[in-house]
Amino acid sequence: MTDKFSKRLSRLGLVVKELTGDMQLSRREITDTHMLVVTPEKWDVMTRKSSDAALTSLVKLLIIDEIHLLNEDRGAVLEAIVARTLRQVERSQSMIRIVGLSATLPTYKDVAVFLRVNVDRDLFYFDNAYRPVPLETAFIGVLGNNQNKQRVMMLEITYDKVLERVRAGHQVMVFVHSRKDTYKTARHLLEKAQQEGTTGEFEPSEHPKYGQWQKIVSKSRNPEIRELFAGGFCVN
Repeated sequence: MTDKFSKRLSRLGLVVKELTGDMQLSRREITDTHMLVVTPEKWDVMTRKSSDAALTSLVKLLIIDEIHLLNEDRGAVLEAIVARTLRQVERSQSMIRIVGLSATLPTYKDVAVFLRVNVDRDLFYFDNAYRPVPLETAFIGVLGNNQNKQRVMMLEITYDKVLERVRAGHQVMVFVHSRKDTYKTARHLLEKAQQEGTTGEFEPSEHPKYGQWQKIVSKSRNPEIRELFAGGFCVN
C-alpha cells in the first residue's frame, strides 16, 4: 500500500511512509510525512502514549481498511482507536474525518452508527448494480453448534463447489476471513483432491504459461507458494 500510494501521490509532492513494528520513523520523518500507512496495533500504541500526542494531533483523516475486522480478534484494537479518535475530536474541537472501508460487511449501518456517520448523508453502499459483471449470489446453511464440525462441513462444501466449477472449465477464487486461513484452506482443498483422486482436475502443467510461472514461483521464498503451485493452487 505504501508503494502504491507513493507512486500515485508523488506527482502532487506528497510523502507516504510506512509505520509498523518492522519500520520505525523518527519524529522529524513523521512530521514531514503527509500520509502514514500503519497497522492498527502500531497506531493504537502511538495514540496511547502522551509523548506522541503532538504527532497524533496532526492527523486530519483516518482511513480504516477492512473495518469488518471489528468482529474478529483484532476488533478490540480498532474499537479503541475509533473511541480514542472521537474523544480527541471532542477534547480538541478539531475535526478528524474517519472513513471505514469494507467489501464484506453486511451490518454496514451498525458500523456507520458506531463511527458516528450520518447514515442518510455520509454512508455509501455499493450493491451489485455497480458491478461491470453481474454477480450471482447463493447462500448455503451449515447447521450445528460445534464450531469444529461447522468448519469441517464448510470446507467439504467448498471443495465440492470448487471441483464443480473447475470441471466446468472455470478458475475459482475462495475468500476467507483471515490471512492465516488462506493456506489452511488451500492445503485442505489440495489434500481433499489427493484423497478423492481428483488432482488431475487441478493439474496446471497443461496451461500454455505454466513454464513461465513455474520459473517465477520457484524463486519464491515462501515454501507454501511453491508447494501449492505444483498442485494447481495458490494463496494471496
